[in-house]
This record gives sequence, structure tokens and C-alpha cells, in this order.
Amino acid sequence: MAAAQSQSQKAPTKTLVDTLRLERLEVNLFRGTTPEGRSGRIYGGQVIAQSLLAAYETVEERVCHSLHCYFIRPGDPRVPIVFEVDRSRDGGSFTTRRVIAVQHGQQIFNLAASFQAPEQGFEHQAQMPDAPSPEGLRDEWAEELERLKAAGEAEIDWMDKVRPIEIRNIEPRNDGVAPPKMDPYQRLWFRSRTPVGSEERMHQVVMAYASDMSLLGTAVRPHGVSWRTPGFQSASLDHAMWFHHPTNFEDWHLYVQDSPSASGGRGFNRGGIYRQDGVLVASVAQEGLMRMRKPKA
Repeated sequence: MAAAQSQSQKAPTKTLVDTLRLERLEVNLFRGTTPEGRSGRIYGGQVIAQSLLAAYETVEERVCHSLHCYFIRPGDPRVPIVFEVDRSRDGGSFTTRRVIAVQHGQQIFNLAASFQAPEQGFEHQAQMPDAPSPEGLRDEWAEELERLKAAGEAEIDWMDKVRPIEIRNIEPRNDGVAPPKMDPYQRLWFRSRTPVGSEERMHQVVMAYASDMSLLGTAVRPHGVSWRTPGFQSASLDHAMWFHHPTNFEDWHLYVQDSPSASGGRGFNRGGIYRQDGVLVASVAQEGLMRMRKPKA
């Protein structure tokens, strides 16, 4: 099932599955770590993915169909994360789990997820938008490495360790100190750089990890700022995801994102994730903080 790697790219030394792996401490208690070299705060998609994986460790023969979560405090990449699973309900058709992620004795994140036994029913979906093939687009990671080398910056090792997802943008990136104002809409192709395996749950976990990438930036695009703009502050506040069909995330998927609203220092974003054959495999929604900090007197 492994996707072919571009000859010009260097794959991560560890697979994302290895990075996200949890240690079981007790029946409902797990511990996860952050890859070495990460500075600042933990990437939100990592905590989503590890919390979903912790919930899965307490569920048998059912598949996640939705998750809803809140980012409460910035995660500290220097210390492990403890995940506590509450077995809320095991019903005839659905199983519910709640997960609390803890560091330094405080909640940094919580997640609620629902799992369902396989079932047939009515089906319809939105049509996948037209998009150019990923083969004709450049790898975002490789482009960023080129920019860093040209600027003489020392972030290359950090990027090499934390870019397990390959991304190829269709719309221009919202980048730079003062980027041009653009529509609150973007499309990109993405997939795992390394093997995920044959378990459906792990493809969901890795896709959940990737789903936090670029989504918040969609609401920022109309305002002529980016994460590089001095004084601009952004952070994910919540995240929701619905899984519609099984998929192989080692293959290319089209991530279509739009932002219908920004207000009150927050931006709202939506995303649809499609297989290359046009099947909508997942939907995503997220609200994030986006504000300009006032300069210090």
C-alpha cells in the first residue's frame, strides 16, 4: 500500500505511525511523546491523532465516524502527554469515548469520539471540485526548504523531522510578512510520506493528524496577513471531523477548504477530503483564534 516517494525528497527517519505510538500505563491510561526537535508548542494535529488512537485502544470491532475536540492550553513538546480515556458508553450500534490529554497536572486538550458497527444505508455526497493532478504540482516541504536555504535560516533540521505529510498546494500559499489578500478558499493534495499499514483506524488517525494542517490559514487569506506577520496571533480553538468512507491515506487526497466567516477574533473553517476517484471520505470543521496583538507601550 506504500505510496511512491519522489526521488528528490528525503522521507522521515521514523514513520508517523511510530511517532504517534502510545504506551499503555493502565487499562484506560496512555502516554505519548512529541518528536525531538519540536520547539514552542505541540502541533495540534498530533494531539488529535494520539487522543483518537487512545480512544481506539479501548474499542473493539467498531470504526470512528466522528470526533469533536477542544484545544485548552498549548502543549509542551518537552514532556510526555498522558491520555485518560473515559468509556462513556458501549451501545448496541454505537460506542462513545471521551479522552482528556494532560501535561503538568492540567488539561491541555479534550476529545469526544463516537464509533459505529459497520452498517449499510442511504448514500449521497457533494461532488469533488475540479483540480489539477498532484503530479504536476510542487511539494510544499521542498519549496520551504529552498526558501530557508536561500535565506540562510537554521530551521531545516526541524522541518525534516516534522513534515511526515506531503502537501502540494493548488492555490498560492498565504505566506510572507504582508501577503496579498486572497479569497477564503484553497485546495491542496496531501498524503502520508511513510507507510501507514493495513488497519483502517490508523489511516483515520494519520488523516486526523494531517487535517489540522493549513485549515486555520483559510480564514486568514482575505486579510493580508500570515503567521509570519509581526504581531499576528493564531491558534486552533476546536476541531471536528466526520469519517464517511474507508480510505488509504498513503494515496493522494484532495483537501478542499473554505472559510464562510470570521468575527470576534475568531475564524471559522470547513474542509472536505476526497479520494482521487472522487469519493468524499471525510469532512472537517474548525474555529481558530486570529488577532493582531497590540504593540507593547
